[in-house]
Amino acid sequence: MFNIERWQEIFEAISKNRLRTFLTGISVASGIFILVILLGAGKGLQNGIEKQFERDAAGIIEVWSGTTTKEYKGLNPGRQVQFRNSDYNQSVQKFEDKLDLRASTNNYWGQSFSYGKESGNYQFRGVDPDYGGIENLVIVQGRYINSKDLQNNEKVAVIGMKVKTDLFKDKEALGQEILINNINFKVVGIFTDPGGEREEARAYLPLTTVQRTFGGGDKITNLFFTLKKTNDYDEALAQSEKFTQDLKDLLKSKNMVAPEDDGGVGVYNSVKDAKQFYDLNLYIRLFFWWVGICTIIAGVVGVSNIMLIIVKERTKEIGIRKALGASPFSIITMILHESIFITTIAGFVGLLGSLLLLEFVGPMVQSEYFRNPEVDFNVALTTLFLLVFAGAVAGFFPAYRAAKIKPIVALRDE
Repeated sequence: MFNIERWQEIFEAISKNRLRTFLTGISVASGIFILVILLGAGKGLQNGIEKQFERDAAGIIEVWSGTTTKEYKGLNPGRQVQFRNSDYNQSVQKFEDKLDLRASTNNYWGQSFSYGKESGNYQFRGVDPDYGGIENLVIVQGRYINSKDLQNNEKVAVIGMKVKTDLFKDKEALGQEILINNINFKVVGIFTDPGGEREEARAYLPLTTVQRTFGGGDKITNLFFTLKKTNDYDEALAQSEKFTQDLKDLLKSKNMVAPEDDGGVGVYNSVKDAKQFYDLNLYIRLFFWWVGICTIIAGVVGVSNIMLIIVKERTKEIGIRKALGASPFSIITMILHESIFITTIAGFVGLLGSLLLLEFVGPMVQSEYFRNPEVDFNVALTTLFLLVFAGAVAGFFPAYRAAKIKPIVALRDE
C-alpha cells in the first residue's frame, strides 16, 4: 500500500543522499528535456516541409524547356528548345485518361504595373483555368480565369494580395482597370497563396490574351499536370514516374531532342521529391529519438547506482523487515517505489521545462523549412510511459539484490 508512511520512508531514504539524488535527477530531467526538444524540432521540420508542399496541388508535375547538350539528327548541341501550344495539346490528348488537372503558362517577369499614381514591377503569367487549382490559390474576391476568358481573349487580370495592397492601398480593386505594360486589364479577382508574399506579387491573365497581346505567338513557358488520385502511395509514385518518363519521351521526340539528353526538357515530379523529403525527415526524427533515449539511459544508470547505494545503506533495515516476515515482493516494491519516484519527479520537471520552451520560444523560430516546433499529446504520453518504465528498470536490479539479502547477514552488517 503506497500510503503516507511509505512516502515518509521514501523522503528519508532520498534525503540521506541529497547530492547524489540531485545530480541523478538533473541527469534524468536533462534526458527528458533533450528528448522532447529534439522531437519538437523534428515536428518543426515536418511542418516546414508540409508547408512547402502545401503551396501546390498534391502530385504536381511541372515541365519546362531548356538547352540541348547533345547533337541529334544533324542538329548541334546548345539549341534552345521552345514549347508551343501544340506540345501542350498533344500531351493532353495522349494522356487524357490519366490527368486530373492540366495547364500551360507563358511567364513574364519584372513587368510594369500601374494604377493611378501607384506603380511597381511584378510578374504576370498567361494561364489556363486549371492553373489556379494546381497552385492551390485562394480567391478572396471575385473569380479566377475561366474558359470564356480564353475563348474571347478577354483583357482581365487576377491579382495577388501584394499587388492589390501596393497599387490600391485600402481602395477597392475589384472591377477597376490597371495598366500592365501600358495596356488596360480589368481586375476580376484577388487571390492569396500558401507560398506567401512572394507568390502574391504577380497577376494571372488568360493565356490566349497574353500570347496575342504581348507578341508571344503560340509560345508557352511551362506545362503543369496532376494525375488522378490513387489510394496507395507506392502506386502513385510508380504511376507518376512512368507518366514523367512517357511525357519526356513525347516532348523530346516532338522537339528533336536526343532521348539521353536531359538538358532539352526538364521535369519536376513533386511526388518523388515528397517521398525523399519525408524519408529524410523520418531519419532525422529517428536519430533524435536515439539521442534522447541514450541520454535517458545515462540518467537511468545514475538512478540505478544511487538505488544500489540506498540498498547498501539500508541493509540492516531490510534484514529486520525480512526477519519480521516481509516478503521478497514487498522489498522489491519498496525499492521500486523509490526509484520510480525519483525518475518521475525529475522527468516531469524536464518534460514541463521542454514543453514551456517549445510553447513560448518555438513560435519565434521560423524559417522556410522549419515551422511551429511542437510535441503532440501522443508523444507526451509516450514520454510519460518512458519515465515510469525507466524508473522501474533503474530500480529493479537494486530491488532484486535487496530481496536476495538473507536476514542473518543483513543484521550483522555495519
